[in-house]
Amino acid sequence: MPDHIGDRADLRGDCESCFGLCCVALPFAASADFAIDKQAGKPCPNLREDHRCGIHARLRHKGFTGCTVYDCFGAGQKVSQVTFGGQDWRTGPAQDARRMFDVFPVVRQLHELLWYLTEALTLPPARPVHAGLRRALDKTEDLTRGTPEQLAALDVPAHRQEVNVLLLKTSELVRAGTRGRGEDRRGADLMGARLKGADLRGANLRGAYLIAADLTGADLRGADMIGADLRDADLTDADLTGAFFLTQPQLNAARGSTGTRLPDSVTRPVHWTARP
Repeated sequence: MPDHIGDRADLRGDCESCFGLCCVALPFAASADFAIDKQAGKPCPNLREDHRCGIHARLRHKGFTGCTVYDCFGAGQKVSQVTFGGQDWRTGPAQDARRMFDVFPVVRQLHELLWYLTEALTLPPARPVHAGLRRALDKTEDLTRGTPEQLAALDVPAHRQEVNVLLLKTSELVRAGTRGRGEDRRGADLMGARLKGADLRGANLRGAYLIAADLTGADLRGADMIGADLRDADLTDADLTGAFFLTQPQLNAARGSTGTRLPDSVTRPVHWTARP
């Protein structure tokens, strides 16, 4: 498997190659995640002229936790440097800026699909569907390189559904080989659940609500984590070795420790506390 399949470098946000699109295109509302309201298409007041965040090192302290959780999966640099050829929304025509802001969320969704498809191609048990996954990956990549007009007209939900069929099959194949395969908890309401030390090996946690759940020391090896809501979930000393379809934003929204074991595809969030 080529190196880029394993490291997914082009599917990670590169702010140096982006025009601060997430700080302009996306809206947010005053809440526990954001200190203020902001409309879509309006620059965040913390965004500097050089497209850098003026409070980046103090985002959590200033009430912008949501910013520290977000990741564009590389869509920012794709839209900035490929779709619009390096044209800055600040200096280009106003209509191009609006198109850029409209296209960014579309490409972000496509890049998230690329993350899952790329990972699926690294999973040996999914080999029976690798050909289909490769075709879906190539098609999705081609879509990300469309014109602004093509991207704006794209039926993203329909494409997601096509890809999801393959991702579901991948999940079944991978979890079938997991020792102690867990039960199906797809979309389960596990908010605040007491799952300390729980055996969740090979569990299907797709779309499960694990908000503020206590997963201290839980065994999540080989679990399908796609879309699981881990906001404020406690992953202290949990074992996520081999957990798949896990993304950096999910981890950034959770709590953990130096004792939390993670897949190689993600990094330990800097805000996680050290083990006592």
